[in-house]
Amino acid sequence: MTEPQPKKTETTCGCKLGRVAAKYDLADLDETLVGDWTGDGDERRSTRELATYVNQQILKIALTNADIPPKEGEIENMYRLLTSDDVTSGTRIEIRNELERDGVPIEAVESDFVSHQTVYNHLTKCLEASIETPNDEERLERSEEKLGALKNRTAAVTTDTVEQLDRKGILEIGKFNVNVSVTVTCEDCFREYTVRDLLDQRACNCQEPGSAEI
Repeated sequence: MTEPQPKKTETTCGCKLGRVAAKYDLADLDETLVGDWTGDGDERRSTRELATYVNQQILKIALTNADIPPKEGEIENMYRLLTSDDVTSGTRIEIRNELERDGVPIEAVESDFVSHQTVYNHLTKCLEASIETPNDEERLERSEEKLGALKNRTAAVTTDTVEQLDRKGILEIGKFNVNVSVTVTCEDCFREYTVRDLLDQRACNCQEPGSAEI
């Protein structure tokens, strides 16, 4: 198995993303990243979304180099199985072993994956791109994504822990599901909200003019 070698794409900078773009011959990547990051309204993509895009392109090229033409939707699903917090370690190991058997140097490929912070640094420092301060809607959306990711990670870690204990015979359990619920309670009126409801509503009912106290 051989790693992808640099092709005709020139390294635009010395950061990791610049080196990866050259290694995988990701032509016009900088233009795509800047355009998507600074786009207007719904066209704008976060650095987290752009990191996912870059990493999926890396995975796609790695499969192609191993003579495994990916089918529609396969790259997205495979990337999720490799990186998502809601995927068990057993499933992740299985997909990695399968890729290794098919000739994909998955360890090297995963080491080339970039984080959203790497994308941000590349955009702002290497490409000198900038965007306006996010509005309230964007801040709420990012907050919801962050809290959702933490919730999924808690569920995944709990599932993995229970599975390990079950396999070792330390506890016994049949087929199970893990559900994580986070609520916020207003100490002024003692109303309880799910995080999503509170973000959607943006205020406790007791903060509205004319609301009766409990």
